[in-house]
Amino acid sequence: MNEIRITKILSIPTSEVDITPIRAQGSGGQNVNKVSNAVHLRFDIRKSSLPDNYKMRLLGMRDQRLTADGQIVIKAQEFRSLEKNREEAFARLAEMIREAGIVMKKRRPTHPSLAAKQRRIDAKIQHSRTKSLRKKLS
Repeated sequence: MNEIRITKILSIPTSEVDITPIRAQGSGGQNVNKVSNAVHLRFDIRKSSLPDNYKMRLLGMRDQRLTADGQIVIKAQEFRSLEKNREEAFARLAEMIREAGIVMKKRRPTHPSLAAKQRRIDAKIQHSRTKSLRKKLS
């Protein structure tokens, strides 16, 4: 795999991603102290070949996987296989970049219609009448 596909037209080369095998946490039996099957993925946003709009949105994200110096750090240790964990880390990175590419529509403030205002007032009047009928007569 020479590149990580983000969208149909956007991909990043795997040479921009630094993958380090590490030992997975937790119980694992006899093999746990011998085999490094978890993966630490590091991706430097500023040095990447991503378009500038993606870079700016990624750097502006509030995500715990994003470091102060603009690197994305992903730790994958779900599977027992190093290759599956590597693919999982690549998939998470691609998903994070895809999310940064989504541009939210700007919210246009709306106002209630005249009929909606009238319905609200009528409901308040009706509620007031109901409550006034509950009062004790003196």
